[in-house]
Parts: sequence; structure tokens; C-alpha cells
Amino acid sequence: MVTDEVWKLPAIVDRFLSYRAALPMAQEQIGIMMTILKTGIQPIEKFLDLGCGDGILGAAILGTYPKSRGVLVDFSEPMLVQAREQLKDYANQLAFENLDYGDPDWVNKMQPQGPFDTIVSGYSIHHQPDVRKRSIYAEIFSLLKPKGWFVNIEHVAASARLTVDLFNNHVIDARYAIEKASGGNKTRQEVADIFLNRPDKDANILLPVETQCSWLREIGYEEVDCYFRVYELAVFGGRRPK
Repeated sequence: MVTDEVWKLPAIVDRFLSYRAALPMAQEQIGIMMTILKTGIQPIEKFLDLGCGDGILGAAILGTYPKSRGVLVDFSEPMLVQAREQLKDYANQLAFENLDYGDPDWVNKMQPQGPFDTIVSGYSIHHQPDVRKRSIYAEIFSLLKPKGWFVNIEHVAASARLTVDLFNNHVIDARYAIEKASGGNKTRQEVADIFLNRPDKDANILLPVETQCSWLREIGYEEVDCYFRVYELAVFGGRRPK
């Protein structure tokens, strides 16, 4: 099995969604994303959520721009099932595509639905090999309207071992708190063992955010920066010029 194929398994999807509350920083990242979009784009008429998962980013955009239309792409049908359910009130404004953007042909399939005011992605592109990451950023650029924004909420490589340890301990502590609050009987060590040996861990191909921002500038994005970072979680991106 290719490492990221585990995300097609319902058990992996359910486990991830059940523990997402253990990453309260993720909500802060989404808040930063929306601040960038509200500052840079008025209004958002059409968006693309790449590697949409259960639709959490699409839901944030629709919450602010309820008349916008979106395309939500994921290669995991269990994730798309969750996204369709979460966003059912907006069903007539959305298209859901079971598509693997690891295949360069994905961009040709998206061209008829673009261009987009914004393209967002959350905890997804880091599953791709590094050389493919750069190509995806160029493909995203080609789908943006002039002045359109790309914002990536992502898991990135740390430069220091301490940062990795701080991140792991943060997640483990939060998951252990959920375990206790729900009446579970796992020890903190057991929770740690589950997290550190999770079956989807091998699907993570992490890269420094500085490298990825350099790629965006080389491709032609402007206003490129890492707008927010805590431990291994970052929000970065840029805008297509006029």
C-alpha cells in the first residue's frame, strides 16, 4: 500500500476525526486562514479545497461567504462522505470530486471549473513527495484568478528536535485529556504509544516551510510568507499577481 493510501480506510478517517479536538491550534490556523482571505479577497465567489477531508475549511469559507460556490477534492471516499454530510445545507453550491492530485492530470480536470478566487488546503500536501509538492504549487497557481490567494494549513518539518518533542507532547497531552474526559482508562503512556506508532505516520513527508515559501516565490506568487506557526503547524501561501 502506498503510504497515504491509509487515508482511504474508514477506520483511519474515523480515528483522525475523533482526535482532531486534540489540536486546538488547528482552529487557530483556520482563523488565520480566514483573516488572510477576508483581508485579501472581497468577496469569494468560487473556491477550491484541495484534499478537503471532512470539509472543515470549506465550512469556514461558507460560514463567511454563504453564497460562494466551491469544489472539494479528496482521493478518500470516506472523507468525502463526511464532507457531503457536514456541508449538506450547501449541496447545490458545491461539487465533490474523488480525485488524486498526486496525479498531474488532476489540474486538467479542474480547469473547466476554474479559475478560483482562492484555493485552500489543510494537512494534505505534506503527504506528497517533495518534488511533487513543488509541481502542485505550480498547478494551483495556474488555477487561480489574478489576485487570487492560495493558503496552505500544513504540517511542516521542524529544524530542532526540541520542536518535534514539544509538538508530540502537546498532542499527547490533549489526547490524554480527551481520554480522561470521556471516561477512558488508557494511561498517558498508552495514549503516547498509539500516537507515536499511528498507522498513518509513514504518510507524512515533512519539509521546512522556508523551502516551500521559496518555491512559491520562484513560481510567481507574491505576498508569500509563513503567516503563522506553532511547533510543526504552519499557515503559509501567497497570491497570484494581476
